Amino acid sequence: MTEALANSSPLQTLEIPLERDIFLRTLIRELAGTLQNVVGLEEASGFISVVGQAMGRAIDEDYKSALQVSKLSREQVTQVLLDLKRRIQGDFYVIEESDEKIVFGNRVCPFADKVLDRPSMCMMTSNVFGSIAADNLGYAKVELQETIAQGHDGCRVVVYLQLTDEAEDAEGREYFGA
Repeated sequence: MTEALANSSPLQTLEIPLERDIFLRTLIRELAGTLQNVVGLEEASGFISVVGQAMGRAIDEDYKSALQVSKLSREQVTQVLLDLKRRIQGDFYVIEESDEKIVFGNRVCPFADKVLDRPSMCMMTSNVFGSIAADNLGYAKVELQETIAQGHDGCRVVVYLQLTDEAEDAEGREYFGA
């Protein structure tokens, strides 16, 4: 088939909900679902955590390079986490912020409806947030209190920045800076 013929195909006018963003979100959803079904939720979350941690470190380096700093302050960490989610079409906002913790809310998941029933995908947020916070501030523990993936209307994500009694009691993943 020639390129001209391929470009004028009647298939191009069909209403098919397929484009790169939907394709990639669906790919990640199906991969997460397969992992959850084959190895279980905890193990699937672990595999996705490895990817999230690598992405967190790369994103952290991009922001530090753009800001021309070697470390981000707590305030910058908060702004970076909000900005990165905005850039990938999430709708995160700060509920509470102190030297001990940052509490985020979220109204829209970047994975949209593809995250439903795939809580392992939330490890991307946990690891990206945890990696960036810990690499810059020394320590982080991320607790996913509520998630859209689990059927909530929004997300509530707590990033503990210090090992307080509250952080110690929280269910979440710990991250340590280099």
